[in-house]
Amino acid sequence: MDFASLPHRFGERDAIGALRAAEEGLANEQAGTRQWRVAGRVLARRGQGGVSFIDLEDMSGRVQLLADLERLGEDVFEQVRSVSIGDLIGVAGVARRTRRGELSVEVAEWIELAPCRLPFPDRHHGLQDVEVRHRQRYLDLMTDPAARERFVARSRMVAGIRRSLDDAGFLEVETPVLQPLYGGAAARPFVTHHNALDRDLYLRVATELYLKRLVVGGLERVYELGKDFRNEGVSFKHNPEFTMLEFYEAYADCEDVMARTEQLVAAAAISVLGTTKITVKGTAVDLAPPWPRVTLGEAIRQQTGIDPLALGRDSAPLLARMQADGMDTSHDKTWAQLVDHMLSHYVEPTLIAPTFLTDYPVELSPLARRKPGADGLVERFEAFCGGMEISNGFSELNDPDDQRARFEEQAAAGRAGDEEAHPVDEDYLTALEYGLPPTGGVGLGIDRLAMLLTGQDTIREVVLFPAMRT
Repeated sequence: MDFASLPHRFGERDAIGALRAAEEGLANEQAGTRQWRVAGRVLARRGQGGVSFIDLEDMSGRVQLLADLERLGEDVFEQVRSVSIGDLIGVAGVARRTRRGELSVEVAEWIELAPCRLPFPDRHHGLQDVEVRHRQRYLDLMTDPAARERFVARSRMVAGIRRSLDDAGFLEVETPVLQPLYGGAAARPFVTHHNALDRDLYLRVATELYLKRLVVGGLERVYELGKDFRNEGVSFKHNPEFTMLEFYEAYADCEDVMARTEQLVAAAAISVLGTTKITVKGTAVDLAPPWPRVTLGEAIRQQTGIDPLALGRDSAPLLARMQADGMDTSHDKTWAQLVDHMLSHYVEPTLIAPTFLTDYPVELSPLARRKPGADGLVERFEAFCGGMEISNGFSELNDPDDQRARFEEQAAAGRAGDEEAHPVDEDYLTALEYGLPPTGGVGLGIDRLAMLLTGQDTIREVVLFPAMRT
């Protein structure tokens, strides 16, 4: 086929879904009066003699095309007969319900738009190779309507989150992806080099420190929906490039943003599903507020019989219990790392219904404000659902002296070999010197929330183009 001869557009196109909705009332063997212009991909063809039936699908639905030799003439009908599965075509004609009750379009005009020059995947059985589905997502989308709907649902979820925050007076902003210093999370960064500036830059691991600079500047409610990048392994819940929502609210604390988080997730569920009730790992759960709140120490005690926060900073009993259970503790160099490992191993998989864990040790929370009257703890929460963390938030540390001391502790850990340690960010410390109001901040994992709302067990099913091994 000569591509130069194909049209550059197919204007004034109607959605197949709109056609079906408008012509639903047609009786058998009755024709409509409106001329429709629809376009899409050929999924099936059948017929004999001077009549051909074609199944055409666009993003909104599928319809049968009825092509008749007598109506179209020999030249056009030959084009119909030579169409291949997967070809993209446009047609015009009126709707008709056939004698057997199938809503169809009587083809009066046939326009070839683009050929499918490779064998079209088997639509009936779908793509059986998971690797192909993930690497060649376009094949997955064109052969599996459920895959298309999953990503449409994700888009609706993001739009619902934006509406909720916009309606609450938050301002959507954009902060740098390329940063001179990475920060805002314990993570190993990706490093790149800027040729003109002749300097290394980092792909951001979080948006936190830049968003809090904006709160210092007087933007009292801000949020960003964007990509973060962490140079870590892949798993069912990890992709090195992932989407996060972070929002910050001045004159609020951990309790305020914890309540806003559960409201935001519930609203997102309603925007996608029309309900807050979902099924996760075979268990019916309700995302409607309020969610249970359990302290971190109590959650670990319930699963192990040990409350690490009640034992001071003694690593020995934690290490003994974990090693007795056959856990690999070779990477746990500190008491805090042992606590975090206990959380991820013993507690996280059990939290299927939405749950907040609160009262974290300061060693795990270098950017969170200390909890009054609770030595060694900070005002922080993590939200879990479906056996994984979906959100993290806290009362933001606004004491520049305390923040500097914690940055320096992190930097020392980095010099000792901790590749995820937070560097000292002098400009952020300068911003704190000008005064950060009491502020609550939250990070919410968009990919993981999409997994929950679409019933998926792996992040690769909700990321259009996930990272793959070669």
